[in-house]
Amino acid sequence: MDQQKNTYYIWLQNGQISRDRDTSPWNFQVEATDEEISQLREYFDQNYSVEWQNFYRSHVPYVQYHYDRENDAYDKGMQKIYEMIYKIGNEEARKHIESMGILESLAKETDGFTN
Repeated sequence: MDQQKNTYYIWLQNGQISRDRDTSPWNFQVEATDEEISQLREYFDQNYSVEWQNFYRSHVPYVQYHYDRENDAYDKGMQKIYEMIYKIGNEEARKHIESMGILESLAKETDGFTN
C-alpha cells in the first residue's frame, strides 16, 4: 500500500523539518511519507546526541580528530542524512547533493562520476 507523500522543507543547520516553506529558512525540499520523515528525524536526533558527546570530548585536548570516534559517528550520521535527502529530495536537492560529491554510495553507482 502506497503512503501519501507530502512536501517538507529541511534546514540542515538545526535539523528542522517543516511543512511550511515560509516559516523558516530551508536548504532542501523533499517529498516524503510520514515513515520517511520519521526516519530522517531519527537521523537528525542521533546526530544531535553525538554533537553533545563531541562537545564534552572537545575538552580533552590530547585526543586528535582522526582518532575521535564521536567525530566519526557524526560524519556517518551526516552521510545518512544526505543519503536520505538525496533519496526523497526534489530534483534541485539531488543535483545539489551530487555537486557536493559527498555520497559514497552515489559515487559507487556512477563509478565516481556524477551527472
